[in-house]
Amino acid sequence: MSTNRLKLLVLGRGKTGAMVADVAHERGHQVRVIGAGENPNASWLIPDNLRSFDTVIDFTTPHAVVANIEACLHAHQNMVVGTTGWYGEIDRVRQAVERAGTGFVFGTNFSYGVNLFFQIVQAAAPAFLHGYRGDITERHHVHKKDAPSGTALAIQRALEQAAGTRLDITSEREGDITGTHTVELTSAGDRIVLTHEAKSRRTFAEGAVLAAEWIAGRQGFFDFKDVFGHV
Repeated sequence: MSTNRLKLLVLGRGKTGAMVADVAHERGHQVRVIGAGENPNASWLIPDNLRSFDTVIDFTTPHAVVANIEACLHAHQNMVVGTTGWYGEIDRVRQAVERAGTGFVFGTNFSYGVNLFFQIVQAAAPAFLHGYRGDITERHHVHKKDAPSGTALAIQRALEQAAGTRLDITSEREGDITGTHTVELTSAGDRIVLTHEAKSRRTFAEGAVLAAEWIAGRQGFFDFKDVFGHV
């Protein structure tokens, strides 16, 4: 259980948002959950409503998240954003966070295992200097709004930075798959397959709540990859 009791606002009544609320309750926090019907165009997120919360956790949609971020920054409210699909705005959001003097954590994936997977994938980058070729495949549930997934794009960027090689991404949407990411490296003589499979949304929820605890009382713009080793 967390040693500091926080008051958290969770945006999004989907499966992940509901799991975030459950995990936060288990860790001793007060939680309120707001759905899209209560917050059209970020209209609920005014300073008077946000004043009593320590941190806002957003698991909404790419369509809604930027307006939610802007409203929370206007109210000088710390945020954890697990929604993906908005990263074209990331430089503007970073500057707004710095102007607001708030704390902000975003992540393509809040799973500890996935962030460890990023490091494993980067360790495989020297393979491209030895004749290997590769590709990335990501599989998610049919309701996921963005494709490729933010996690697949993060893997692609990590390998491009480490090896100067940009891998193609294949996106598949099927059933209720929580999330599976595979990097396959092949040479003339062998094949290396690296896979992370999320078995439950709880792994994302736990990371998001830990991030909310970590950012409480802090200022600055952080990627969850920067902080996951400290929570």
